[in-house]
Amino acid sequence: MESRHLFTFLTVVETGSFTRAAHKLDYAQSSITAQIQALEQELNTPLFDRINKKILLTDAGRRLLPYAQEIARMHDMAREIVRSSNEPGGTLNIGAPESLAACRLPGIIREFRDRYPNVRMILRPGSCLELKEMVRRGELDIVFTLLPEEQERDLYMETLVEERMTLVAPLEHPLVRQQTVQPEDLREETILHTETGCLYRALFEQHLNRHGIFTDPSLEFWSIEAIKQCVIAGLGLSFLPLMTVRSELEEGKLAALAWNDENQRVCTQMVYHLKKWQSPSFMAFVELARAHAIGWREEFTAIR
Repeated sequence: MESRHLFTFLTVVETGSFTRAAHKLDYAQSSITAQIQALEQELNTPLFDRINKKILLTDAGRRLLPYAQEIARMHDMAREIVRSSNEPGGTLNIGAPESLAACRLPGIIREFRDRYPNVRMILRPGSCLELKEMVRRGELDIVFTLLPEEQERDLYMETLVEERMTLVAPLEHPLVRQQTVQPEDLREETILHTETGCLYRALFEQHLNRHGIFTDPSLEFWSIEAIKQCVIAGLGLSFLPLMTVRSELEEGKLAALAWNDENQRVCTQMVYHLKKWQSPSFMAFVELARAHAIGWREEFTAIR
């Protein structure tokens, strides 16, 4: 079984298309088709179904997938181990939700790229729960999550900083003038939510529900930037991590209400598999993230 056939198989799975896989690998599409056919002939079973122009894994393909991923991981490990020095290299696959990808990771990634230009970095967005599962399957090396502080048996989960939350409103909203805002004050308000499955949204809704306040679940957005613009436009209020709205608050585009977020806070955590091989590039990124987190914690202390 040729390793390049397995790598092509993984690329087709990742991209969901023979055409996109060919583009990513810089192969002719006929070469992608030939490699997959060779792999299917060797295994004596089809690996993909072609249904309504979509590429779907067969049962055999799903069984092969984790083994192909492990072979690819071992291939990268072997290549890095035999490098002439411990200088970081290879590829780092990193995952983060939109809020962290936009507000916490850019500084780390910029500094890492300046220090280690030979490391290829791939940043994949997703929900926190999805990203943790991708770490478990070996698809991502490191992920950053925005969840209540927790530990899991098979994952290393390091809390980097506790995140402040804020309830934001348009500048002219009547609640801006109140010294304190209570759940009862939100009974008639429109709340613009992040997507279902977002843990800080769940904490906020649970807090409101305990006071008999139930918001409209249909007002849901996948983009924090869209939520901010809608709040600025006067369409409602939203409960968001302070880091995502700090610039708008400082620029006077949004107002922070006097809301007690004490029991609705989440933490930025760095997560990787306990059995993850810690390559030089992996360890360099982890240490750099820890160094940046010192500044985040100082920032948090300053605004308490």
